[in-house]
Amino acid sequence: MDVKVKMPSVVVSLEVAEGATVTKGQNVAVIEAMKMKNNTPAPCDGVVKSIAVKAGDRVKPGAVIMTIE
Repeated sequence: MDVKVKMPSVVVSLEVAEGATVTKGQNVAVIEAMKMKNNTPAPCDGVVKSIAVKAGDRVKPGAVIMTIE
């Protein structure tokens, strides 16, 4: 399942690495949108298969920041 951002954002930090096991609701990234930092929860239990961004990247609405399987 893809983890996506909902609005133009800047990736502040990634809280997990590829290969990490995550649970639904666990914070996987912190993004900043409209001068507010927001936690990004995992949408499901699984393993982080890929991360498409790094801290400091600007992302557009709907951008996939990581994939969890």
